[in-house]
Amino acid sequence: MRDARPKAGAASSAPTTPQSSNWLRPRTEPVEVTGPLRRGSAQASTGLRTGLFVTGTDTGVGKTLITAGLAVTLRARGIDVGVMKPIETGCPTRGGRLLPLDAMTLQEASGSRDALDLINPYRFREPLAPMVAAEVSGRRIDMEKLRERFVRLADRHPVLLVEGAGGLMVPITETSSFLDFAGLLKLPLLVVIGSRLGALNHARLTVEAALHARLPVAGVILNHPNEQRSPAQRTNLLALRRVLPVPVLAQIPHLIAGERQPLWRDPRLQRLLARSLSQLLPDLCTKSKDT
Repeated sequence: MRDARPKAGAASSAPTTPQSSNWLRPRTEPVEVTGPLRRGSAQASTGLRTGLFVTGTDTGVGKTLITAGLAVTLRARGIDVGVMKPIETGCPTRGGRLLPLDAMTLQEASGSRDALDLINPYRFREPLAPMVAAEVSGRRIDMEKLRERFVRLADRHPVLLVEGAGGLMVPITETSSFLDFAGLLKLPLLVVIGSRLGALNHARLTVEAALHARLPVAGVILNHPNEQRSPAQRTNLLALRRVLPVPVLAQIPHLIAGERQPLWRDPRLQRLLARSLSQLLPDLCTKSKDT
């Protein structure tokens, strides 16, 4: 997949604004997290891990589909993959207990034997941003608890997939967002884009916010959660490849679940994600070839 950046010496139609300047290029240096997450011991113990932080341009764009699909793809290659859904809102209740359906999907797709409370430390009934959902329920989200659960999972598995909630700027607390949390974990980002009108704007804002915060972006995936094919949906792929400074790794068509097969097991999804693994997890793929 070609890089969207213009080649050296080539004319560019991009306007001369901060959007096309050097600070938009991916950086691989360690991320310095400021504010309440800036804890020397915490960052040292988190360390550099192999995995991905899966975020999206919005809610309902297919983050769980892609994360679960990646887990299945990695398992098919004999790789022990861990999963984490740190916070889930909008959880239904059964038998007086909240059911984090996204986290349960990731647990099933990965074949994880980790406790659900470890995979999903916080869950809330109201479909709200975590900060607001916690306030409504009279609870408080502890960022140190999230970090500690991540370290425990990362110590158990050679690869860890972490799925956020909503987008990067969704607040977890008044002073911390998923952007801050992703920086603390030191995992490269995979951005899932919902193909709809407005996708270009949402994608650019998400990628540029990440790169401006010095977070490495492994790439983006364009997903079609809806069946309709509007003019925007027909042109989003080529347009994204022109305007994003990171690779557009795949376009996922609208998938329809079978009676006995969940969407994340769809063979088309598996093929498309398998082709992206070398760019999403290059170190892992290199090790696999050497063994």
